[in-house]
Amino acid sequence: MKIYKYPSRKEWAQIIARPHIDAKELAGMVKNILDDVKANGDEAVKRYEKKFDHAELSSLSVSQFEIDEALAAISTELYEAITFAHENISKFHSSQRTVTNKIETCPGVTCWQKSVPIEKVGLYIPGGTAPLFSTVLMLATPAKIAGCKEIVLCTPPSPEGKVHPAILVAAHIAGIDKIFKAGGVQAIGALAYGTESIPKVYKIFGPGNQFVMAAKQMVSLHDVAIDMPAGPSEVCVIADETSNPVYVAADLLSQAEHGADSQVMLITTSTSTAEAVEREINSQIETLARKEIAGKALENSKIVIVEDEDTALDLSNLYAPEHLILATNSYARLADKVINAGSVFLGNLACESAGDYASGTNHTLPTNGYATAYSGVNLDSFNRKITFQYITEQGVKSIGKAVEIMAENELLTAHKNAMAVRRNDIIMN
Repeated sequence: MKIYKYPSRKEWAQIIARPHIDAKELAGMVKNILDDVKANGDEAVKRYEKKFDHAELSSLSVSQFEIDEALAAISTELYEAITFAHENISKFHSSQRTVTNKIETCPGVTCWQKSVPIEKVGLYIPGGTAPLFSTVLMLATPAKIAGCKEIVLCTPPSPEGKVHPAILVAAHIAGIDKIFKAGGVQAIGALAYGTESIPKVYKIFGPGNQFVMAAKQMVSLHDVAIDMPAGPSEVCVIADETSNPVYVAADLLSQAEHGADSQVMLITTSTSTAEAVEREINSQIETLARKEIAGKALENSKIVIVEDEDTALDLSNLYAPEHLILATNSYARLADKVINAGSVFLGNLACESAGDYASGTNHTLPTNGYATAYSGVNLDSFNRKITFQYITEQGVKSIGKAVEIMAENELLTAHKNAMAVRRNDIIMN
């Protein structure tokens, strides 16, 4: 990890830079695959599954037999853990339901809105270097609570043509039965355009590698909505002299092991804490199954020593991390000043892994600085807001003149006339 000691604010832009990905190199390949899937449907998806996932598939659909097989294959302990997490995620996302009131903005003009679920949504679940069955819960649970009518899940199969049992079990627990063996760009294309087997959806959710992210952004230009632009995983930890170096190092490594292009950052007011954390990282990384991946991510990562906690938070707000851990003694005070972050973890005991799995909050979050403008996935992500208004004769009298004057001054005479004919009728009567 690169260490910055008391950098000036002029250096901050360099510090917060993410690992650069040249999207132009991906664009041609991604577009070719998307065009192929759009033109050739299932046949193209199966061809790319053979090429990229080394799976020869006769059918893209996951059968009930395969789901039953998965239920029998996983341990009782894992089943109970997934069920426990699902219950907490359900509780948290159910609490996000809102009720809006009808408002009379002026006499005779009543306005309101209602929340309507998106009818068809697609969930993309990565299954490459790590089978992210927790993401099934994070996406399927709020989709079900929202009331989406059709929920379609795509995930890459193994070379044997099987989906990881835990992914199927999580989908079963969450109530999802439309599951397809499709990964990567071909899955995004199938969800965006529809194939003989995989239904077209209106919005696609889920994380993925740089190819998946490029495909999502490409199809979002014309064909389908997406949850958010995103990139590799990241975490920022703000620490002081009271922070536990063992915990901080574990948190940094937990995010570094996601992928070689992940990034982690430690911002601390204590030189001794920075040194202790670095020692712990060097020790703990040796025990990791994904040691090589974490090691490559650490090459993109930074330790920043700053003068005080307010400076630390200013830097974090500029960085806008996907995950922010406030592992300081004054975490409550700092929490009030957080402006840009996907999800925030308070105190020494709130590890980022809790949010990834079972605390109840959603782990599908904006990365790459998009936390400045985007929220993480929540219940509203699966809904649309439709506004309504009802206008009486009194309402026309209340707003009619203002509407006509504004329309006339925008040179939109038909707009003016639409109100004028009503207003004149009311005046005449």
